[in-house]
Amino acid sequence: MNNQAENLRLLAQRMKSNLQAQINGETKITRVITVTSGKGGVGKSNFTVNLGIALCELGQKVIILDADLGLANIDVILGISPAYNLAHVMAGEQTIKEILCEGPKGVKIIPGGSGMHELANLKDWQLEHFLAKLSQLEGDADILLIDTGAGLSRSVLSFALAADEIIVITTPEPTALTDAYGLIKTIRQQRYQGKVNLVVNRVFSSAEANVAYNKLKIVVNRFLKYSLDFLGYINEDPKVAQAVREQQPFALAFPHTQATHDIYLMAAKICNQEYKPPLYHGVKGFFHKVANFLK
Repeated sequence: MNNQAENLRLLAQRMKSNLQAQINGETKITRVITVTSGKGGVGKSNFTVNLGIALCELGQKVIILDADLGLANIDVILGISPAYNLAHVMAGEQTIKEILCEGPKGVKIIPGGSGMHELANLKDWQLEHFLAKLSQLEGDADILLIDTGAGLSRSVLSFALAADEIIVITTPEPTALTDAYGLIKTIRQQRYQGKVNLVVNRVFSSAEANVAYNKLKIVVNRFLKYSLDFLGYINEDPKVAQAVREQQPFALAFPHTQATHDIYLMAAKICNQEYKPPLYHGVKGFFHKVANFLK
């Protein structure tokens, strides 16, 4: 087990070094943020899509890599049908840039392959070779968001350890928090030195989000000797589920809901900007509220 852990850590270090070594000194460096979770069903991919759109709206150039290998669904959330995906890149039939898809608000997507056994079971050398291909994107975006699978698989940990920053998505439920802690613990055991941010999804109040964060913060600090950052939270909102059914990002389908406000606050925090939501008053405000309610 120790040898496997050490091999994984060295693999991540090599991937990161390879990416950095291929950067031209005059090229703008792309910020790599991996979005992951300890368990499935916490809204990770939906968060990634809407965060990417919000970042674009705030002036960032964003590429989303759907790295949930074998179970990719970013294209489903967006309601798009890409002609090519990562399977074609791994087969040498297309390059990373050739499979880029244009999404809403300028966000670009690198589609994964759903239901493909070969993508879900990449060997270390294949994973390293694929990560090296990402150097082709250096400078094409301000931020590369990597949406991984859930849990503690080798590919999930490799994408996390090779990133500049990690966002861990959880919900307030005890099982989700326990799994989030297990993920953070494993990341720390691999000597990850970057920032780990927590996002608490599907809360009913800011107080509930803060309670969940503080529970994790205390145990992470006590047992892992690490300071966990709090990026923010997303309120429970029926419009989010409706947007998923309609295959639309909720930030676009329902721009005036609380969940959209929450996602923009986190995007602004990532960009070190201050987010001021648009204010609608009078007759204009009335019709905006009615239109949002009737959607």
